[in-house]
Amino acid sequence: MMSPFTFFVFALALVCTAFASPINGTAAALEKRVTHTGRGTWFNVGLGACGKTNVDSDKIVAISSSIYGNGGNCDQYMHITNTANGKSAWGKVRDSCPGCGPNDIDMSPSLFQELGSLDTGVLKVSWHFENKKFTLP
Repeated sequence: MMSPFTFFVFALALVCTAFASPINGTAAALEKRVTHTGRGTWFNVGLGACGKTNVDSDKIVAISSSIYGNGGNCDQYMHITNTANGKSAWGKVRDSCPGCGPNDIDMSPSLFQELGSLDTGVLKVSWHFENKKFTLP
């Protein structure tokens, strides 16, 4: 016969195991978030590689050609942070940036201004893609 303490420990272990078990479908819905660090610059937007025309007041991002590939990230939101002042903003991928390094991004003037002054020209930024179903809060 088990002592009350042994029974309690066994029951607690059983409950913890049940709560730690994955729920069907949850693991597949999660996406790994990779944070990139690179240079952030700005450009005057227009017709982008994603096939859509934008204006400078739109919050648009051009990503490096190596990440852009065949355009799989078109219309996907990115969260961008200026690592020097902590300001952050969201932008939508609409273009590729052939002159950018692998983790560098080029932003519309309006998006760049949410992070720093256009006069600065270049910012050190960290960024990650949001889930493809993400919409602005």
